[in-house]
Amino acid sequence: MSTQAHLELSKVSIEFPTPTGRFKALQDVHLKIDKGEFVSLIGHSGCGKSTVLNIVAGLYKATEGAVVLDGREVNEPGPERAVVFQNHSLLPWLTAYQNVELAVKTVFKGQKSRAEMKDWIEHNLRLVHMEHAMHKRPDEISGGMKQRVGIARALAMEPKVLLMDEPFGALDALTRAHLQDSLMDIQRDLNNTVIMITHDVDEAVLLSDRIVMMTNGPAATVGEILEVQLPRPRNRLELADDPQYNHYRHAVLTFLYEKQRKQVELA
Repeated sequence: MSTQAHLELSKVSIEFPTPTGRFKALQDVHLKIDKGEFVSLIGHSGCGKSTVLNIVAGLYKATEGAVVLDGREVNEPGPERAVVFQNHSLLPWLTAYQNVELAVKTVFKGQKSRAEMKDWIEHNLRLVHMEHAMHKRPDEISGGMKQRVGIARALAMEPKVLLMDEPFGALDALTRAHLQDSLMDIQRDLNNTVIMITHDVDEAVLLSDRIVMMTNGPAATVGEILEVQLPRPRNRLELADDPQYNHYRHAVLTFLYEKQRKQVELA
């Protein structure tokens, strides 16, 4: 790990007003992420995972602390931090190509010629294996294909950090596996920084360089961080019987279902 972090969350806390007073969702979240790292956030519902992601995205502003990306504080949304949500959020009246085009025009207005834009949009659709359906609207393609377009749209913005909020959570197991494999290939080729929220322990171990395990809220924070030192590329079938893979899996499950359960019982 380098001393100068690509992305740093420094003592981040956030409170929200409620009818009964202030609610502290996060407290003293501290995390340094290097360029090209794949980091997963995992924890029980209500532990503040999405809140962390929204603060990095600039959609929420921390009450205390700061998020710094390449030496600049994050205070608002920006194209250098693209978000892929569980719901693809595609515009239904636009084709897959047009949905990606809208993002590209917003980010690269005046920087690319029409021909360059066309090449760039098609390139990003090819990355997610959607070039065959680029002229179809969302209602003409499957849920997995919609998510592929959402990922292509995010990648086409050339973000420094790709933020993913349970991007495969609503998909069937086979489609989810295919998209996980695609994401690993893309991240290997682009070396982009990825922060992903997941509830799936196997997904976290398969994809991540580090798994950040969040404590239960309120005032949730980073409980433990697990470094996943499995060689890449990773093959899910080979890893199924790998002792190290199963060790990592057991460590995450132990945190979620033993340590956090005890915390609830003691509260």
